[in-house]
Amino acid sequence: MAEGAPNAEVESKDLKSLISFYSNYIRNRLFGSSPSPYSGYVGKLAGGFTAGGSVRECVVVVVEASWIFTEASKVYDVLEDIMANVFSHLHEIQKHLQYWQDRAEDSDVRKMCFMIFERGPRAFVKETTHMIRYSIIDGSPVNQLVSSASLHIHERMGILSRLRYLVAGFLAEVYVEVDRLGEELVKSPKKMLPTILSVVNGLFIKLEGSVQSLNLPTQNDFPVEESQLHSLAFERLPEVTGENSQWSDCEIRVATNLVYQNLHKLESYLSTIVSKYKKPRKLRQYWVLYSCEALGLAACTMWIVKHSRLMGSSDIDNWISEAKDSTVSFLKQHVEQPVLAIRDELFDTFKKRHKSVMDVEELQLTVNSLRRMLLAFCEQTKGQNLPENATDQEMVEVVMTRYFTLLQVEKLRLDIETAMLELDLIHQAVEIYFSTLAAFPAFFLSFLLLMFFRAWLKQDTRAEGRGRIAWVQRRMLIAEINERIMQCQTCLEQGSEADARCMYGLMLYSLDRLYHAVEKHAKATGEWQLLRQDIIDLAKPGLSTENKFRVTSQMGQLYDCLLHSPERSR
Repeated sequence: MAEGAPNAEVESKDLKSLISFYSNYIRNRLFGSSPSPYSGYVGKLAGGFTAGGSVRECVVVVVEASWIFTEASKVYDVLEDIMANVFSHLHEIQKHLQYWQDRAEDSDVRKMCFMIFERGPRAFVKETTHMIRYSIIDGSPVNQLVSSASLHIHERMGILSRLRYLVAGFLAEVYVEVDRLGEELVKSPKKMLPTILSVVNGLFIKLEGSVQSLNLPTQNDFPVEESQLHSLAFERLPEVTGENSQWSDCEIRVATNLVYQNLHKLESYLSTIVSKYKKPRKLRQYWVLYSCEALGLAACTMWIVKHSRLMGSSDIDNWISEAKDSTVSFLKQHVEQPVLAIRDELFDTFKKRHKSVMDVEELQLTVNSLRRMLLAFCEQTKGQNLPENATDQEMVEVVMTRYFTLLQVEKLRLDIETAMLELDLIHQAVEIYFSTLAAFPAFFLSFLLLMFFRAWLKQDTRAEGRGRIAWVQRRMLIAEINERIMQCQTCLEQGSEADARCMYGLMLYSLDRLYHAVEKHAKATGEWQLLRQDIIDLAKPGLSTENKFRVTSQMGQLYDCLLHSPERSR
């Protein structure tokens, strides 16, 4: 008994810490990371589902608590792999569906160009043959080609829309079930493990039936040699009853492996459907442009070979030498010389410049000479010595009666020399201006290169970027989340639970995209903890629609990474 009390106390403390750990984990399980859909579940399936080395670091004194931690972490790994796989495929489906929706809104001429020029050389030959045949039979193949394009586009839109409906509903069901059973799993993980695995497997079975109800492609729609590979038939787990709710370690391992088998089958089926109805690859979309570029490259290569040393010609060597001389001359004339001239004028003006028309020393000599002349003249006229501090005005009054003309000439000379000194300063400023003007082409070219380099670094094409385009995409994600919330509420009011689950799954997908788009920016501004909690709150199934709208409004008005455009905030 003495030893039992400490063990019970240790077990109680350990269970409390475990419950706290998994409570936070359940709230953050979808948004803590973005694992790849190929994050190792196939390897887990092949090698058996075993605890990793991290579990040994968390070994505690009580054996029962250690077993709980190990078995519960297995289920969370399974759920994480399912979520990551579904998010990845939902992103692929949405990307290709958006492309076909954009094509459906194009004009008839644009649809014709798509059918002929943007589906590869084989489609080009096929559609050209059809146009020639229809022109001979009906006289106008345009309507037939437009109808064929509309049928082609809407067929893919329909398949991908139903597939998105299916996957989004499956995502919502998994999230809701895990959220519903999460607290019970934390309290009694050993008892809830079979229930969680059975619920997840039941969702896979329900998904198999939904494929038939939505008229999605099945194994009959594929070639015979691929029908077994792409058939969607999930494995069944035994039902969990109240009398037999405890499974052994071996049974849990088998159940998790079956879940991974079902996940692998789902991944294979979705990959096959998406690959069949996805948008054309860029190589097919721009094959005409690439072909023209290849022909131009071939012609350019032949021309280069013709004028190269291989054919005994020295044209290319001569052109390279001329280009080199021209480049050196341009750099010397428009870069080196203007820069050196500016440097000399700014820093060595009074040392290396040519002698100016007039400088300050010469002006001062003229002033002193004029004063001596006035002083000598006044002393000669009066016959007495004048004091040295005699003012110019007194001496001018003496001279006024004599040599008036000579005095005016000397005064005019002084004024001219003063004006010439000012003109010399203006001349130096003009030299600096023209030197800067001569270097302007080089400065302009450097500025353009800097702007192109800056645009390349910003990478504004995705919501994770830094520029205005990325900021707009993040704001559009907020608007998309609001739209999904409203659609989900409308479906609930109309009594359409299946449509509501689809909208809820699409909202989770938008939240996942927003999470990874703002993570880096919010961490830089110190807003990440609050913003992360708001995103997690929006994903809670039990949060009312009014509160969700309040949270999204707060996100758009409070957080800097969603509020300000980088261009406007400067």
